[in-house]
Amino acid sequence: MALTFYYGSGSPFAWRVWLALEHKGIAYVQKTLSFDAGDLKRPEFRALNPRGKVPVIVDDDFALYESAGILDYLEDRWPEAPPLLSRDLRQRAVQRRMVCEVDQYVAPAVGRLGEAVMSGSPESRTPEKIAAAHAELQGELARWETALAGDHLAGALSAADFSLYPCVAIIERFAARRPELLARVPAGPGVSAWMRRMADLPVVRKTWPPHWR
Repeated sequence: MALTFYYGSGSPFAWRVWLALEHKGIAYVQKTLSFDAGDLKRPEFRALNPRGKVPVIVDDDFALYESAGILDYLEDRWPEAPPLLSRDLRQRAVQRRMVCEVDQYVAPAVGRLGEAVMSGSPESRTPEKIAAAHAELQGELARWETALAGDHLAGALSAADFSLYPCVAIIERFAARRPELLARVPAGPGVSAWMRRMADLPVVRKTWPPHWR
């Protein structure tokens, strides 16, 4: 029986799980929920995730939420499929650490930049607020310049790449929608080149958020 994947278009956390499912070639049925229609507040969805957020997977009668936990589950449940994590103990630990860093540092900084350039009234989008959020994210992404190991983060294509890329891709979405407020992703040359390589991957093109096309 195929796994059920609850998704919301544009959610970087749901996108990382979609990337993982496609990378590993796992059969799944995707259920796309609407944020605007209130699908995440419906009782039947809250029964799966009381926090009311995507992603959620349901494998037989087992429901699981929180994207980092889902990635670990997919890796352990389908170990014979292309890996999300290195078989080397220390490299795997670094990849898992990077997933945690994305969640703890990158995603909040991206959220603050998104709020500065996308939320509220035009008057609330002050240059000072945008500059502060931009500088915070720029400083965070600078740390990732030294994390690159070849074409990807921490070795072969992994959960680390699938976690960071959706977060930085959404910044490009902000820049496209508010070019007068945000010119580009505040990333250095290494991360910028990595982003271009990631964007060219078939798995990324296949899972590109539908409402961004």
